[in-house]
Amino acid sequence: MTRLLCRNVVADFSQWKSVFDSHADAQRASGLHVKHVWRNIENGNEVFMLFDVTDLAKARAFLTSPAVPEAQTASGMTEKPDMWFIA
Repeated sequence: MTRLLCRNVVADFSQWKSVFDSHADAQRASGLHVKHVWRNIENGNEVFMLFDVTDLAKARAFLTSPAVPEAQTASGMTEKPDMWFIA
C-alpha cells in the first residue's frame, strides 16, 4: 500500500482544519484517503497527515494542481509543506 505523509506548519490549527476538511471530497476523488491527522504536542500548529493512496498518478496530479496552493493560502500555512510518498 502506498501512503502519503505530509507535514504542514500553520498559523492557526482551527482555520487550517476547516479548510482541510472542506477538501475531503476532492482528496478522495484524487485517490487520497485520510487515515490520521496529528499535531505536534510542543507546537500545535505543526500538523502531520497520513493518507492511503489508491491512485498514485491522480494523487500526484492533485498535489500539483492550481487548487492546492490556493487552499494552502486560505488555510494559513506559514511554510511550504513537506510531502513524501512512502510504501
